[in-house]
Amino acid sequence: MNVYTTDKIRNVVLLGHGGSGKTSLVESMAYLAGLTSRMGKVQDGNTISDFGKEEQKRQFSISTSVVPIEWDGVKINLIDAPGYFDFEGEAYEGASAADAAIIVVSGKAGVEVGTEKAWELCDKFKLPRMVFVTDMDIDNASFRQVVEDMTAKYGKKLAPFHLPIREDEKFVGYVNVVAEKAYRWEGKEAKECDIPDYSKSYLEQYRDTLMEAVAETSEEFMDRYFGGDTFSEAEIRAALRTNINDCSIVPMSMGSSLLCQGVYTLLDDIVKYMPSPENRTVAGVSLKTNEVFEANYDFSKAKSAYIWKTIVDPFIGKYSLIKVYSGVIKTDDVLYNQDKDVDEKIGKLYLLQGNKPIEVPELHAGDIGAIAKLTAARTGNTLSTKANIIQYGKVELPTPYTYRRYKAVNKGDIDKVSQALQKMMHEDQTLKNVNDSENRQLLLYGMSEQHLDIVVSRLQNEYKVAVELSDPKVAYRETIRKKSDVEYKYKKQSGGHGQYGHVKMTFEPSGDIDTPYIFEQMVVGGAVPKNYFPAVEKGLAESVGRGPLAAYPVVGIKAVLYDGSYHPVDSSEQAFKMATIQAFKKGIMEANPVLLEPIMSLKVTVPDQYTGDVMGDLNKRRGRVLGMNPTGDGKQVVEAEVPMSTIFRYCTDLRSMTGGSGEYSYEFARYEQCPSDIQEKEVAARAAKVAENSVDE
Repeated sequence: MNVYTTDKIRNVVLLGHGGSGKTSLVESMAYLAGLTSRMGKVQDGNTISDFGKEEQKRQFSISTSVVPIEWDGVKINLIDAPGYFDFEGEAYEGASAADAAIIVVSGKAGVEVGTEKAWELCDKFKLPRMVFVTDMDIDNASFRQVVEDMTAKYGKKLAPFHLPIREDEKFVGYVNVVAEKAYRWEGKEAKECDIPDYSKSYLEQYRDTLMEAVAETSEEFMDRYFGGDTFSEAEIRAALRTNINDCSIVPMSMGSSLLCQGVYTLLDDIVKYMPSPENRTVAGVSLKTNEVFEANYDFSKAKSAYIWKTIVDPFIGKYSLIKVYSGVIKTDDVLYNQDKDVDEKIGKLYLLQGNKPIEVPELHAGDIGAIAKLTAARTGNTLSTKANIIQYGKVELPTPYTYRRYKAVNKGDIDKVSQALQKMMHEDQTLKNVNDSENRQLLLYGMSEQHLDIVVSRLQNEYKVAVELSDPKVAYRETIRKKSDVEYKYKKQSGGHGQYGHVKMTFEPSGDIDTPYIFEQMVVGGAVPKNYFPAVEKGLAESVGRGPLAAYPVVGIKAVLYDGSYHPVDSSEQAFKMATIQAFKKGIMEANPVLLEPIMSLKVTVPDQYTGDVMGDLNKRRGRVLGMNPTGDGKQVVEAEVPMSTIFRYCTDLRSMTGGSGEYSYEFARYEQCPSDIQEKEVAARAAKVAENSVDE
């Protein structure tokens, strides 16, 4: 592929609801651009962008991929982002690397939740956008309905550029609103024809919308518009480009990806209307001067690039996908990675067409490419020169809240699992591997249960290690509600020196559950020598890790050593430590022990119509709804406090309740005493485990 300068580059991300036809549209564009000789199909698992084994098996996109194509002397980097919410982080990464977006909507399914999320993502990254309505070859597809629904939701900025022509329920051509001409497909060619009568009223209506938008670009145009003057096609196109770039107009087009209809004009419109990187801005901080570095995709400035995605594939190796923010990056350049404090030698530069690397000699500012085998580099790192060290802000990705406990099926594979997950986390920033040592469990965090299931499947198929998921243990705590007074004499005689330690202690609530224990001694007359006090405290410190009630950490106790006895020969630190451990078990069980459960502060953002369902569901989860706050766009934020044990599968349940439109976040609030039935269940589970272990022994 040729090297392209900044003005000849278009970086376009395809967003939309899962199943709306993004991957098929990329396939159609690649075919028209001559990249492939035949179009692949998602169902056949042979598309360019869905190259992963899991994607081919499940028939939907899991990770973002780039397919660069050449069209009319311009390089279009098509970024195909997944539509399913399980892989939202991938869509964020794709949007961060793009300069414009195409929101793909199925003409059959219409505006869906994923369409709205795609629009919100474009707003977040300030991306100019177009809407492309697919599936127009299907009988009940309706372009006009999509136009009406989107106009009702987002206002008059939606401007159809084309109208479908249908005959006998078949999609046979289109009307160009800008040129006021109609075209009919004859084979692959589009031949001009008469505008059908039924399209004329819509053409007039949509053209009026366009003319209003054109008139608003300057006072001169406004005067001409109100004076009844008409604009030339060149003037209209120039004004529309300005409108599209400042997001005051969103063009709408339509077609059929499977039949390659409407895709030719879409490619033309991308080249004509979508901004090149030189029309966009980007800035970082120069760490030498601590001043803002206005990169702005200027090829004449110092070299800098941002790693927006990493691909780690057992079959094709590791690639760092970069977007050049300034300068021209060439083969054999040495770039400095500020985040990792290492020099990175650029061996070869590539363009990735799906998973196929194509070597190129250089990448100009604004272009997207890949560098192989950067050992230290990670997603979010900045590459620049040692002479001019730049730091760009990292893209803020969604936080994973769904988590499960995992365990290697073969104990010998623990290290292999850890290494495989490490590689997958380089690739997927919304995947987290957490060692919860307190509860002796390994936790895997992701965006949803399906996300975690796919991770398990990839571990099995790509890395040849098996793990099983289960419900995680809740981080309960144990404390006491009364005061107890106990003594314990630890005495052992086995020939020679014996063991002797005798303590009398009280245990009571300290009132501070953030601290495991407070230790005090009130021994009078040397009944227990001072040199054994540290041993007593050591016994306490060991004991609070696993409480006697249900083996959870103990918090909020005050232990006072007030008496005891010792033996001048047989007493030792170990004996007093053991006496304390036994006294602790006895003392806690006599002081009305209770379980404390973690309570989370939960925020659920849902459209108004679902608030009743959500609040009803939270009540079933023993939640306390604290209030609702409107967000101003037809949504409410429901705030509640919910026991942690009830929100393990909340992601799936919330999506089911709200049709996928609900979002939530939570953080730890505090510990509260849990209900007696839950305590009984946990204590019984603990007793059963102890009995099982004793039988095994």
